[in-house]
Amino acid sequence: MSAIELEDYRPADDEPFMCDRQKEYFKKKLLDWKNEILRESKGTLDGLQAESLHLADIADRASSETDKALELRTRDRQRKLISKIEAALRRIETGEYGYCEETGEPIGLRRLEARPIATLSLEAQERHERDERVHRDD
Repeated sequence: MSAIELEDYRPADDEPFMCDRQKEYFKKKLLDWKNEILRESKGTLDGLQAESLHLADIADRASSETDKALELRTRDRQRKLISKIEAALRRIETGEYGYCEETGEPIGLRRLEARPIATLSLEAQERHERDERVHRDD
């Protein structure tokens, strides 16, 4: 499938679930997302390296350090997200992508559109979150 065809394509419920066209669509979506995160990370690193550490005012220095810490925490979350994106890409290659890890049932196109790294169906995810709340209250 050409890049132009893929640009206009949206997965539909009336085609076979995880057909080649859908796999290619989600692979592109995941790769684009990963590349965007990597670009942002590079910009952050460049900014942190270029920023002057010679701020005279202690309040300015404290503010700058707080901003850096927040930015680094954000980048750490994005690093974890990249690892989930790479796992999703591997699942596409192995044919496991789009199927719930718990039930083996299709996750659903709308859920995958919204969260392409999803590994659980909506029902399994809700059950998992309910179980977490119950155990957290113990």
